[in-house]
Amino acid sequence: MRYGLARIAGLPLVLLGVVTIVFLLTRVIPGDPARVAAGEKAKPEQVEQIRREFGLDKPLPVQYIRYLGRVIRGDLGTSLRTFRPVRDDIALYFPASIELALVGMLFTVALGVPIGVLSAVKVGSWGDHVSRVIALIGASFPVFWLALALQLIFFRSLEWFPATGRLDFAVAAPPHVTGLYTVDALMAGQWQTFVNAARHLILPALALSLASIAIISRITRSSMLEILDQDYIRTARAKGLTDRVVNYVHALRNAMIPVVTVLGLQAGHLLGGTFLIEVIFDWPGMGLYTVGAITTLDYQAIMSTSLLVALIYVLTNLMVDQIYALIDPRIRY
Repeated sequence: MRYGLARIAGLPLVLLGVVTIVFLLTRVIPGDPARVAAGEKAKPEQVEQIRREFGLDKPLPVQYIRYLGRVIRGDLGTSLRTFRPVRDDIALYFPASIELALVGMLFTVALGVPIGVLSAVKVGSWGDHVSRVIALIGASFPVFWLALALQLIFFRSLEWFPATGRLDFAVAAPPHVTGLYTVDALMAGQWQTFVNAARHLILPALALSLASIAIISRITRSSMLEILDQDYIRTARAKGLTDRVVNYVHALRNAMIPVVTVLGLQAGHLLGGTFLIEVIFDWPGMGLYTVGAITTLDYQAIMSTSLLVALIYVLTNLMVDQIYALIDPRIRY
C-alpha cells in the first residue's frame, strides 16, 4: 500500500513531463493550425480571429501556463477540428479503443500463455517448433501487413468476418452505458447486437494482438523452461505429483512474474497500437481521432490524447507491480 501510494504521489510529475514534451513538440511542427481550422478559402481576418479565440497569438510560455492551468481544472481545451471540448471527444471515442484493446489483451493472454506453456512442456516436439515459427512470424511482420492479410483472407476470400466498423449499417447501436458495444448489448439483452459487435471486433483485435501473442508465448516458454529445471520441480515429480499439477500449479505460477511484466508493457502497447489498426479497419476510436488531429494540427487534441495514453501506461505498470506480490508473497516493496 505504501509503495502504491508513493507511486501515485509521483504521478503528477510524470504527467507534467509528458505535457511539457508534447507541448514543445507540437509547437515545432511546421504549419498554421488556425489556417487549417479556418479553411483554405478563409480570409486573413477570419484566421486571425480563430488564432485569438484559441490563444495561439500569445507567446509560448503564456500558452503553456494557460494549458497547465486548464488541465489542472480538468479542462482539456477545445478541438480546432471538431470545435467541441476535447473532453467530450475523448468520452465519445475512447470507449471504442478500450474495447478493442481489452479484446486484444484477452487474445494475448488466452493464446500466448497456453502456447508458451505447451511449447515448454513439449520442448523439442513438432508442436514446439511450430509454435516458435508462428511466434517468430507474428513478431517479425509489420502490424499493417497482418491487418491487411486478415482482411483479405477472412473478409474477402472466406467472408467470415466484416472488415470495417463496429456494427453493420443495419444494426443500431445499443443503449449507451459504458460505450463498449458488446457490454452495453449484453446489459440491454440485445443478443443479436452483441454477436454483430463481437464479429466486428475479432479481426482488428486479432491483428492488434498477434505481435503481443508472439512475444508472450516466447517469454512464457523461456520462463517455464527455466522453472522446470529447478530442484523443487524435480522434488515434486519425485513425490509422485502428476505432470498437470507440477506444470500448472507449481511451475506456471512461478514462471508468471516475467510474463506479467511483459503483459503490463503489452497492455500499453496494445492501446497505442490501436492508432494504426483503427485507420485500417475504420474503427471509430481514439486512434482515428488522433490521426485526424495530427493531420489538422489540432494541438489540444494531440496533447490530451498523449496525456491520456501516458496516464494509462503509468497506472498499468503500477497495477503490474501490485500483482507481483499476489503471485509471489515473498515480494515486498
